[in-house]
Amino acid sequence: MTARVLSFDVHAHEAGERVDRMLAARAEDVTLSRSALAKLCDEGRVTVRGVAVKASYKLRAGDVVTVDVPPPPPSTAVPEDIPLTVVFEDRDLLVVDKPAGLVVHPAKGHASGTLVNAVLHHAEVDDDEDPLRPGIVHRIDRFTSGLLVVAKTPEAREALIARFRAHDIERSYVALTELTPPAQITYETLYNRHPTDRVRFSSKVREGKRACTHVTLLESYAGGAASYVRCRLETGRTHQIRVHLSEAGFPLLGDAVYGRRAREPRVRAIAEALGRQALHAEVLGFEHPTTGRALRFESAPPEDFARALAGLRALR
Repeated sequence: MTARVLSFDVHAHEAGERVDRMLAARAEDVTLSRSALAKLCDEGRVTVRGVAVKASYKLRAGDVVTVDVPPPPPSTAVPEDIPLTVVFEDRDLLVVDKPAGLVVHPAKGHASGTLVNAVLHHAEVDDDEDPLRPGIVHRIDRFTSGLLVVAKTPEAREALIARFRAHDIERSYVALTELTPPAQITYETLYNRHPTDRVRFSSKVREGKRACTHVTLLESYAGGAASYVRCRLETGRTHQIRVHLSEAGFPLLGDAVYGRRAREPRVRAIAEALGRQALHAEVLGFEHPTTGRALRFESAPPEDFARALAGLRALR
């Protein structure tokens, strides 16, 4: 399906109505939900007289509303020639070192240019389970760097998924935080979507899954204004480290969703220069799904993280 540009003349009886409600009422023409229309407004794809409007815009009689509807994402991921740092590979699996900024698999807003597209160009992946996420058994956030394993066969995929579900995987991250947590602390909580913001997650919930993060303080800077920590995952919920540290009062530097502007000006400047959450998947260890061999991989933080760390160390 291709992109569509739709145009609607506002009737007199629709004057004063919100633009997203009017468009949703004409669902047989638009075939989009109100939430999807609100997203198009946020993206500047809904205009009135050539000017982008918000979903709450109140219509006037005689307005002409134009909706630029993008094409849907492909139903199957396609190979793309994207650079890929391969740490380990055999006939069953692939371990890669993902750069910050690279989305793991195609999704809304990221139909291409993902790690999956790069993997499909690099290797043959035999996985019909999910055409948009072939071989993917776990994820790391777009702006988090580090190690990730991809299954190349259905047997490897099922075995690795079972290990992740049993929490039988070694996963360790390093992070830079505002303020300084205790030398050793474990955050063990319930975990679920945030009760009012569905984009975020929270440990301050009454119902949810168990989430457990073990945090070790490595270094502290500027009188405790920032720190370098290692986080070992016992469970691997979406955004888990970011949420646990943020809700404990130690948000990751540069975290646009769960963080804040650092209070100490020098720390704030370092976080702004980094431009992303200071989180790196440093260690990944597991038993090979076919041979049973113990595998363990380590990845040094990338240049941007290392530069931020050096800047903090200069504050001591």
